[in-house]
Amino acid sequence: MVQFFFDWANFTMDVNFPRGAAGEASRSDLLAPWSEEPHAKCIEWLERAVGPIVAKASEYADGHVVPPHRHSRAQMIYALSGVVTVAMPGERWMVPPDHALWVPSGTEHSVTACGQVSMRSIYVKPGAVADLPTRGRVVELTDLMRSLMLEAVNLPQCYEPSSRAGLVMALILEEIPRLPVRPLGLPFPADFRMAALCHRFLEAPLPRADIDDWAEALAMSRRTFTRAFRRETGLSLSEWRQQACLFAALPRLAGGESVTSVALDLGYDSSSAFSTMFKRMTGATPGRYLREAGPR
Repeated sequence: MVQFFFDWANFTMDVNFPRGAAGEASRSDLLAPWSEEPHAKCIEWLERAVGPIVAKASEYADGHVVPPHRHSRAQMIYALSGVVTVAMPGERWMVPPDHALWVPSGTEHSVTACGQVSMRSIYVKPGAVADLPTRGRVVELTDLMRSLMLEAVNLPQCYEPSSRAGLVMALILEEIPRLPVRPLGLPFPADFRMAALCHRFLEAPLPRADIDDWAEALAMSRRTFTRAFRRETGLSLSEWRQQACLFAALPRLAGGESVTSVALDLGYDSSSAFSTMFKRMTGATPGRYLREAGPR
């Protein structure tokens, strides 16, 4: 099972705080000493916030982990720089630059920073608008949505619906269901033996995984294994291992490693073969990704 470790002493969060509103947490309250569990206080503040959307900015050092938690609002996580990995029950998601992750309301999740991460989040009340996603998914941000999220963290928490701030927030709600979905999630089987094989593959990913070897390890026929794996994950083993290789590649690319080095380490015959897979799954070449992953 994937495990996450959290260093409370190094926890920091830069949040846009409402000022002077009755019943809302103050900045000094939210940034209490680590022994007072500031993350729990942040969740408490979030639950007391008013309005259909709350926006905040966060800065995380490489390797920083936000422990498993949940809140009543859905969350859209945007990595302005660096890469964010989010774990939910039975699945993991990558959030590279120019993408965002939708976390449905009430879903337990933890967040891990890969590289120096500058993150922007919006939190949406259930029922704020029709057609909001009900399942986790990574979406590619349009230029409009990116600009809206960057602006949202600078807006006042209290506003009239007809004001500029109200119109910006309303447009965010309209745009969320329109964002193109990208396959940057990695589902894990509920079957613990099958999940163990998946975790072992993640520790040493290769673009080729032998179905017969996996089936034999589980004492299944090839046909039975193929059906069971798709039933458990919604993907074929070939599709799953490609996404697993992408998971291994993204943090290394964000850290500045060359495309050739990453491609060869992952078992690809050439950087061009790796680049083809990368573009098919992310919509961008590794070169473009490297340019966009840097500080902005």
